[in-house]
Amino acid sequence: MAYLDGKTVFLTGGTGSFGKRFVKMALKDTQVKQIIIYSRDELKQFEMQQWANSPRLKYVLGDVRDAYRLRRSLDGVDVVVHAAAMKQVPASENNPIEAIRTNVIGAENVINAAIDCGVKKVIALSTDKACNPVNLYGATKLCSDKLFVAANGLVKEGSTKFAVVRYGNVIGSRGSVIPFFLNIKKTGRVPITDTRMTRFMITLTQGVQFVFDCLDKMEGGELFVPKIPTMNMMELKEAVAPDA
Repeated sequence: MAYLDGKTVFLTGGTGSFGKRFVKMALKDTQVKQIIIYSRDELKQFEMQQWANSPRLKYVLGDVRDAYRLRRSLDGVDVVVHAAAMKQVPASENNPIEAIRTNVIGAENVINAAIDCGVKKVIALSTDKACNPVNLYGATKLCSDKLFVAANGLVKEGSTKFAVVRYGNVIGSRGSVIPFFLNIKKTGRVPITDTRMTRFMITLTQGVQFVFDCLDKMEGGELFVPKIPTMNMMELKEAVAPDA
């Protein structure tokens, strides 16, 4: 975490679950110079500003699809944490070009802007679904991972370094399985695609701490995967919604 001391950090998708926890932990546990929260939803930025209004924070409206806006916004940035993505599996299946524009072309835009602006380190968030993907969301994140790892070959030694962190389901994050089960169990039925299905589980704090640790140790080109526990969906259902 000491790596962030005195640095300016650019956080894409900064108003999401990961971004909010990252901001809280970075402001509390590091001497980060500034965190630029880059996202496209003005309402979420307004809501976040109600509790996160430190002088070390700067809010910038923008989309990772917008290469020009990224280049302008990355001026003077030391570290990029790329958390912006389309993450919902059904939404990606039904709107494939939108997932590609955000998760793949957006990744390319972040890479090019970071190189052009002389950013020191870029770390991108991935997902366990990118391993042998069977859906479009996983496929787009696999493409994104490949882009970030390969980006190290586009720069000379000692320039911008790129790495990826890949972990599983963040317990309690927006749209994830546990809040979904908790919300829908009142209907008496919980949908499970396959009784054999498992998910890797990690807490939000563990996920952010993992990114801090990887920023400290990355040399460029790594795809970091933590060892985390798995849960069978039927067992999770019994724990969360035993009466459904």
